Amino acid sequence: MSASTPPADYADGSPLPPGGEQAWIEVIQKMDEVYNDLLQYEVALEEKNAALEESHQFIESVLTSMSDILIVCDRNGGIEEVNSSLQHFSGKSADELEHTPVFDLFADDAERSRAREVFSRFGRKGVHDCEFFLRAGDGSTVPVSMNCTPRLSQTGKLMGMVVTGRPVGELRRAYSALRQAHDDLKRTQGQLLHAEKMVSLGRLVAGVAHELNNPISFVLGNVLSLRRYESRLESYLNAVHATDAADHAALGTMRRELRIDRILADMPHLIDGMIEGAERTRDIVDALKRFSAVDKMTPEQVNLNEVVERSVRWVVQSATAGFVVDTDLAPDLLCKGSSGQLQQVLMNLVQNACDATASQAEPRLSIVGRMEDGMVTLHFIDNGPGIPEEHLGRLFEPFFTTKPVGQGTGLGLSISYGIVERHGGKLSARNGPAGGAEFILALPVES
Repeated sequence: MSASTPPADYADGSPLPPGGEQAWIEVIQKMDEVYNDLLQYEVALEEKNAALEESHQFIESVLTSMSDILIVCDRNGGIEEVNSSLQHFSGKSADELEHTPVFDLFADDAERSRAREVFSRFGRKGVHDCEFFLRAGDGSTVPVSMNCTPRLSQTGKLMGMVVTGRPVGELRRAYSALRQAHDDLKRTQGQLLHAEKMVSLGRLVAGVAHELNNPISFVLGNVLSLRRYESRLESYLNAVHATDAADHAALGTMRRELRIDRILADMPHLIDGMIEGAERTRDIVDALKRFSAVDKMTPEQVNLNEVVERSVRWVVQSATAGFVVDTDLAPDLLCKGSSGQLQQVLMNLVQNACDATASQAEPRLSIVGRMEDGMVTLHFIDNGPGIPEEHLGRLFEPFFTTKPVGQGTGLGLSISYGIVERHGGKLSARNGPAGGAEFILALPVES
């Protein structure tokens, strides 16, 4: 007979009372349910023990790997637990440190008294970055930046405190290393900015040479004409001084032959031409000086119409044949900032459009400038292939470029973005609805 099969009658052979067999079945079922519950409780308990052990190991690994000193104290200041950093610092084991007053770690009676006063006064609120002197394992006195946080029960009762600390020497070394890294970064950034500026200056060479050649050519031509006129005038004046009053007819003939009247009539035009050439040369040199000083942010009123015209002219002079730039600018687009820095931005945008449209049969860039909502807005729209969607979000990242190696540093747009931000403006990019790329430059209107 199996354990789950109820007996047919009692042990003495007497029959079971009516319904007794059903009662026995119910008892057996209850015993099975209890047994199943016990098995489930045991499985759950084992899982919780495993999770608890895993949590304990995790906490133990965190405490061991901490470089900062960690001390867990009761509410009376007795040490309950420490990490390996404190053991290494103090030269004592965990067993030697546990159940000893935390204040015994401090350097002397004065420090212990100050620590007791600070912890008692701010224990409920916590102590943050307070410097104390602790006694190290080798007997030396070490300044330590300490933090103390209260440890509360679920009902808000103070159970103790958690104290962390880091030797100030380590902090000073870390700050020194951080400062050195920051200085190196600034120096590298300055070098990159200088390199990018030199690249931009290189683009100007052809355009500036052409710009300077015209005024210098007609200044030189006028000077050569004046030299010829000088010899004629010298001959005529020598004749005037050597001739007496009776020979006026001969002087008149000589005046006609040397074309003295024509020279006198031509002189103002020659001088005006030289003045104009000198002024144009001065303006070009002045623009170069402003551009070469892009690192100096000297706020001034900037006429963007002139900056756009100058930037386009200088880029087009050095561009491949066929690159056409159309401008549609509202008059007097004024903003405040650095003319040289903004010229660097505009030249970069025009040059990028020139590079992007190089493969087109008729490369073209349109620049539209308007005053919109208190901002001067310039739209640079080219007819190139556009910008891949995956690249739109990275265009202004340093060193990101889609150009072949050796044809771009990936810094032009990043530097331009920074310049525009310093001017209180915004530089963005998108693909035009008709194709091609569109860069939008917005700058605050000059007030």
